Amino acid sequence: MYSTCLFCNQALGANETIEHFPVGRRLAFDGVKGRLWVVCHHCGRWNLSPLEERWEANEECERTFRGTTVRVSTDQIGLAKLREGLELIRIGEPLRPEFAAWRYGRHFGTRRRRTHLVAGSGIAAAAVAGIALGPTLVPALTLGTISIIVVPGITTVMGVIPIIGMLAARDYIQHDRVVARLSTSKKVVTVRAKHVDAVELSVHGHDGPATLAVPHDTGWAEFSGTAAIHATGVIIAGANRFGASRSMVQDAVRQIENAGDAGGFLSAASTRNSWRGGKLLSLVNNYRGLGAMHLSPTERLALEMSVHEETERRAMEGELATLEAAWRDAEHIAAICDDDLTPPKLYE
Repeated sequence: MYSTCLFCNQALGANETIEHFPVGRRLAFDGVKGRLWVVCHHCGRWNLSPLEERWEANEECERTFRGTTVRVSTDQIGLAKLREGLELIRIGEPLRPEFAAWRYGRHFGTRRRRTHLVAGSGIAAAAVAGIALGPTLVPALTLGTISIIVVPGITTVMGVIPIIGMLAARDYIQHDRVVARLSTSKKVVTVRAKHVDAVELSVHGHDGPATLAVPHDTGWAEFSGTAAIHATGVIIAGANRFGASRSMVQDAVRQIENAGDAGGFLSAASTRNSWRGGKLLSLVNNYRGLGAMHLSPTERLALEMSVHEETERRAMEGELATLEAAWRDAEHIAAICDDDLTPPKLYE
């Protein structure tokens, strides 16, 4: 197999992922017609591989493509990017999109463990301070609520100080904590926890335009298109900073799968998020446990996952139109090479 481009004579590079075809960093394959190309990363031209090099490599490319979930497809062409840096372009009927729970379980679990460590350290410090000052109040802090265990005896004013500090910390977490800093065309705005309830996301249809209205310290900011999706990801990641258990992550994944895919969930979540009302709706939201953006904790997890997936999908889809045009030209040449110049007995 050649190692330089047939058109520009530049090196095609190498990969360690496809054992039967270690040449190239971007491979295009058509399992039905038995085509395999190396796409030059210098000139973008498609180099058709020799027939004897293709068969095992095509099967390996197909297995690898199916094994990754960082992929997007149109009716004719699909693109997948692997962690090792190899890119696979699959020609043919698109595969059903899959959602990878494993991509997020460890991430949210790490956030959760970090939060528990911080909270545990705070409780221990408060308990030590309380013992040193001689109080008879033993505080127990959880995220969002504080419960105080009163031990019979004589309390002192100094003993209440750790409790006051905990209450102040809780208020900061729930109201004044900085969730995100977003860049607009004019300035950088600060979004706090108290602002997130009023954030309004609107996604019109599965692939429709997105808009986002965000309150902040000095007013409101509006984002549209890809900027709206990105800003939503930053805000919702701040709202989900305390992480989640494995079961919550699985529940969030199921919600996305029930909506069809990440884009479908974004559209559904924006519908829930856009509901408005007075005190009655606020009471209903409190009863349902709704918080940031009028979404439940599980819905917020699913929204962060969906935003991440949608951002990747939109970025990768920008390449597909160019790739599809290049494939049509390369397929025309491949048909001439394979069908017209190959003896029929070899196909048999």
